[in-house]
Amino acid sequence: MAGETKVLIVEDDKFLSELISTKLDKEGFDISLAGDGETGVNKASEFKPDIILLDIMLPGMDGFEVLEKLKGHSDKAITEIPVVILSNFGQESKVEKGLQLGAVDYLVKANFTTGEIVAKIKEVLKQ
Repeated sequence: MAGETKVLIVEDDKFLSELISTKLDKEGFDISLAGDGETGVNKASEFKPDIILLDIMLPGMDGFEVLEKLKGHSDKAITEIPVVILSNFGQESKVEKGLQLGAVDYLVKANFTTGEIVAKIKEVLKQ
């Protein structure tokens, strides 16, 4: 399944995005990285990922704005891409906002290993 699966990682922390992409690459996923929100929205349109990992704290457009843009996109295929928020913000209000805006899940970075993130991606894509 993973062989053709495309994952877009929208994360400004280079170390973390490299860490996650290396792990996903080893699992056979096709990866694209975006270091800010605007690039993330553009790459979603071009790359057409099967799933998006999205940080909230991004330079320029934040993750919530990115989520709104993706879910309000004119291309129906883009609006249906599952988005998993990966953030350091664990506050309930942020989690609720992310889920209300259409994210399928919300992971607090500190609580998940790269292995668990991969497992989460696989779980979401099975649904």
